[in-house]
Amino acid sequence: MTSVVEQRTQVQTELTGGRRGDSPRALLVALPNLPSLLLWVVLALLLIVPVLAFLGQAVIPGLFGTSKALSGLQSFKLALTGPTFRGILDSLIVSVSSATLAMLSALGLAWLTQRTNVIGKKSWSMAVWILLLVPTYLVTEGWQRLIEPHGVLYNIGINSSGFYHVFFGPVGVIVVLTTSGTPFAYLAISSALLGLGSEFEDAVRVHGGGIFQTARVVIPIIAPAIMSALAIVFAESMSDFGVASTLAAQANFPVATYSLFNAIDSFPLNFGVAAAIGWILVAAAAIPIAVQSRALKGKSYEVLSGRTRRPRMVALGRKGQALALIALLAYFGIALGVPAIGVVSASLLSNFGASFTTHALTLGNYRKVLHSSTLFAPLTLSSALSFVTATGAAILGVAVARVMTNRRAKAAARLVDLVMLGSVALPAIVLAAGYIFFYNLPVMSTFGINIYGTTKLLALGYLAGALPSAARLLVGPVSQIQSNLRDAARVHGANGRVSWIKAQLPLLARPVLWAWLLTFSKTLLELPLSQLLYAPNFPPISVSINKLTAGYDFGGGTAMSVLALILAFGVILIVMGLFKLLTPKGWQRVGGGYTPK
Repeated sequence: MTSVVEQRTQVQTELTGGRRGDSPRALLVALPNLPSLLLWVVLALLLIVPVLAFLGQAVIPGLFGTSKALSGLQSFKLALTGPTFRGILDSLIVSVSSATLAMLSALGLAWLTQRTNVIGKKSWSMAVWILLLVPTYLVTEGWQRLIEPHGVLYNIGINSSGFYHVFFGPVGVIVVLTTSGTPFAYLAISSALLGLGSEFEDAVRVHGGGIFQTARVVIPIIAPAIMSALAIVFAESMSDFGVASTLAAQANFPVATYSLFNAIDSFPLNFGVAAAIGWILVAAAAIPIAVQSRALKGKSYEVLSGRTRRPRMVALGRKGQALALIALLAYFGIALGVPAIGVVSASLLSNFGASFTTHALTLGNYRKVLHSSTLFAPLTLSSALSFVTATGAAILGVAVARVMTNRRAKAAARLVDLVMLGSVALPAIVLAAGYIFFYNLPVMSTFGINIYGTTKLLALGYLAGALPSAARLLVGPVSQIQSNLRDAARVHGANGRVSWIKAQLPLLARPVLWAWLLTFSKTLLELPLSQLLYAPNFPPISVSINKLTAGYDFGGGTAMSVLALILAFGVILIVMGLFKLLTPKGWQRVGGGYTPK
């Protein structure tokens, strides 16, 4: 029989990973569950508990000691009647329309940039990325400043009143959501076209088929990408708050996200109805996913193999190049050009809204923003919050991605993957409402967490909103890192921290950089979380812009918008330049693509 001493020795050896005589401190370091436990605590406080606590108000009225003004499922009955129900229907209609139009636009853009020799291919791809970074409320503001009564067009002698009444309504909402959703659809479809060889198109040509017959063959093959594009744009349109709080609200066109905002921005707060609308928004995001799964079920789309040929570029003639350039210029003119002209021109005009004779081109609006402590403070606050959020999202994103790609903990990986997937589909307005409800509960003060009504709550909200996308972006690169790199570093005497910095971090440098830049740019001009969570007297950029334009200071509002965009793109250029200048050459080559010798 084994003695008690031998049993204790065996247990100690197993706990310390086979190293006898380790100190208690080494024993704590060796515990594998401590980092995972901390990560789950962070995810629970950032995402899981606030959202579930808020959504639970629609199912269990009075949860956490709140008011029981409604009973049972009465919140859903109120949400599905009257103006609230109309807002939900309006959201469904414009989301379906914008998803369809964005998919068609992205299909044309992807074919021109990936399958033809159209002039300026890199420039058009860059324009797609710029469109991805511009928030919808700034696009709406550009259109409004351009075509509104006494706007820019009016003051140069162009009567745009007829177009204004057509645009400010469902048509304008669909146009803005379509142009803003096209980059998401483009990324999905262009990736599929890049991986599709030319053998299918060659087979059609051999049998005498033309461009329409080729499309009939190719489009069904990339059906998964097309369905993904529809699902992404539909979910983005349903959850959008930028258009809802500007164009739709001013046109008295109710949509679901603004109805939720009104429910928690009124007095008394109606968390029950707001939570019911939140459930509907979350469920709506699952509709296209379910449709995609059913449409693709039992079908195979495996076309990549070792024999796949490189795609053959279609050589456009002079007429084809001219038509392609006209189409691209028209599309990006509507998506970027018109809003940019509206915002920039309005920011350079003094006495906006008066007669044209009193107008003069001036930089006074920019000087007012830069020299006024009240107007300049939002720029510095949003910059600092965006820097902290991007850094936190990059660090936590790597940690979450490592858990999601951990083959030894498949159950935990699947659970974290499910949480991240649900969080990506979660509308930001629902997340913000969850933060308002959860962090204002009396029990939070009992635990010493008194961050409601402070900038700290807004920072946490930013981090919670950015983490799922950052983690998703980093899953691919993290999954490609082999564990033997860490083992090899340790064999040569490096501890865990050194092996991570010297053997693994260089392989993730470029993906982490892109995750940081994308998070910074999106956070800088974020609206729904900012609108609901900002601390009194400390508004971020997006809230300040809306306040200025709501107070008819259109020059100051548009000047701040231009400065915010300049700041975002300036930071991107500076950080990329510093990365190229300061990091080792090996870090820059990894993930930078193949460069022929």
